[in-house]
Amino acid sequence: MFSSNTYIARRSELRTKIGQGLILLPGNGLAPNNYPNNAYYFRQDSTFRYYFGLDIPALVGIIDADTGEEALYGDDFTVEDIIWTGPQPTLHDLGAQVGIASTFPLAALEARLRKAVEAGRRIHFLPPYRGETKLQLSALLGIRPELLHGYKSVDLMMAVAEMREKKSAEEIDAMERAFEIGYRMHTTAMRMCRPGVVEREIAGAIEGIAKSYGAGVSFPSIVSQHGETLHNLNADGVLAEGRLLLCDAGAESVEGYCSDHTRTYPVSGRFTPRQREIYEIVLAAHDRVAQIAGPHRMYTEIHNAAYLSLAEGLIGAGLLRGKAEDAVAAGAMTLFMPHGLGHGLGMDVHDCEAMGERSFDFAQIAERAAASGTCIYRAAWRLEPGTVMTDEPGLYFIPALIDKCRAEGLYAGIVDYDALEAYRDFGGIRIEDDLLITETGCRMLGDKYLPASVAELEAIVGTMRA
Repeated sequence: MFSSNTYIARRSELRTKIGQGLILLPGNGLAPNNYPNNAYYFRQDSTFRYYFGLDIPALVGIIDADTGEEALYGDDFTVEDIIWTGPQPTLHDLGAQVGIASTFPLAALEARLRKAVEAGRRIHFLPPYRGETKLQLSALLGIRPELLHGYKSVDLMMAVAEMREKKSAEEIDAMERAFEIGYRMHTTAMRMCRPGVVEREIAGAIEGIAKSYGAGVSFPSIVSQHGETLHNLNADGVLAEGRLLLCDAGAESVEGYCSDHTRTYPVSGRFTPRQREIYEIVLAAHDRVAQIAGPHRMYTEIHNAAYLSLAEGLIGAGLLRGKAEDAVAAGAMTLFMPHGLGHGLGMDVHDCEAMGERSFDFAQIAERAAASGTCIYRAAWRLEPGTVMTDEPGLYFIPALIDKCRAEGLYAGIVDYDALEAYRDFGGIRIEDDLLITETGCRMLGDKYLPASVAELEAIVGTMRA
């Protein structure tokens, strides 16, 4: 948790941006795993934590944009609770930690909101992403769950996305701590990688590191020899000679800030000539992004620059024909990299993509935001000092996608499908780091560089022996 002044200032800025009405920010509750008293690992709602700082279940924050009142709603632990949990701070004490004097039982919230609705006041809330929160908001506001989407506050979505987009110095410090944990995770995975190891052994080891040094993983770890499957959570494979292992994993600091890195390396400890050629094409695109990313540049410019770099490499490898610009313009690169170059990072991996849109002028996309509950559309995203984005180009050889594009006659004269036949069992390569946009350019988060060159990887992979 940061100092109370941080949360007081954030709430004040949000109140000013919204102007009028009640801002309703529910935290997350405990979600049962397999029976009511056995819950999943608790993860607080990031926006609630951003403004109220508390990593405690079943709390709701209210900010009155008209009067300036701020209140926290929740319930104190009973003796029956304390038997299981031990002594706990009161709601009043929790509020005091983050600069809030007014605290009330959770049962009092519904009457307050109903009174505000009856008075014609606007209730601002974000589109809920959890079923439990949808039911909670439905009960509090008298809106059927399936209709909540139509009542969400676009003003609040935009204000929160704008504030969380630009990271403060203390947020960057927290993300640097998340990087340190991620560095331990990835270098451990590299050292463990050798034929005969089961993928889940590596996944389990690195997730243990995330829990030992921070709040756990920032997303389910991807540890797979099938790197062509973008979000492959199956980790049952046994590492085999000649294969590539893709490890996409990150950690969360105790303050709730994330890291997210990907490395791909040979199980045998040495790249084959073909693997090395494709790997260095991806690494060149990754490095090109880090060279050109900077303030006031549009995300689409950076994305297209990565595509051009990859296309140039594939032409050199004999998999594309003609000019790189023509391949990108025709959409041929989506066959090899069917995802965006990167995403925002902060309190969430894919930061703020639970609401709002990324834009340099939020007014321009209000209509789109009103129709959408997410912000995966990044065409209007302009990078500003304080933005953190991932730099994660990749090349993937997906047999089903190759067959589909060939059967449909797509990219004829550009893609050499005959040459691609030799890559059907190649897998995929992705290289990812976290970039902080500065006043003059960008820098990678962390005080050291996670091994990425061919020489660096070949020097560390497989060095941890049983």
